[in-house]
Amino acid sequence: MNLANRITLIRIFLVPVVMFFLLVRYKFGYFHIGSIQMTYNELIAALVFILAASTDGLDGYIARKRKIVTNLGKFLDPLADKLLISAALISLVEMHRLEAWIAIVIISREFAVTGLRLVAAAEGQVIAASALGKLKTWVQIVAITAVIIRNFPFENFGIPFSQIATWAMVIITIYSGYDYFAKNRNVIQYS
Repeated sequence: MNLANRITLIRIFLVPVVMFFLLVRYKFGYFHIGSIQMTYNELIAALVFILAASTDGLDGYIARKRKIVTNLGKFLDPLADKLLISAALISLVEMHRLEAWIAIVIISREFAVTGLRLVAAAEGQVIAASALGKLKTWVQIVAITAVIIRNFPFENFGIPFSQIATWAMVIITIYSGYDYFAKNRNVIQYS
């Protein structure tokens, strides 16, 4: 297994670590930053989530640079992204930090685009990740991180950044899903 695929596997293995620190009932302690009270669990979960998310670009870069792009990597990379984002969203719903409909919309979009890619693959076509799809992933990462860390540091200034980022995440997720289907409607028409 090459280095890029190993990095992708690390991202997958970090998913349950993020969920553990978000959902474990035992709290490792609390601390205050300005008016925000946060648990060490949340801080650790956020750091692990950011670490896992940062490997997304790294594995692809290494695979392209070293010319070691594999079918396994093409399968694992989007799977790892979807697992990380979905697990974080579901955990935040469980923690009552995110409304369930938001998680459902975002996860549904991921299933729909994956389904479109599978139909295209059956027809011998490849639907590459778009710039809008990549932007969507980064907006999701920023929004989820902001919710995990309770809007720090913006809460101290009265700026509802996590709410703004959450709405941006929903809007760009829906729009990027629409964009994939609009640009690849021929795949559906001839299937």
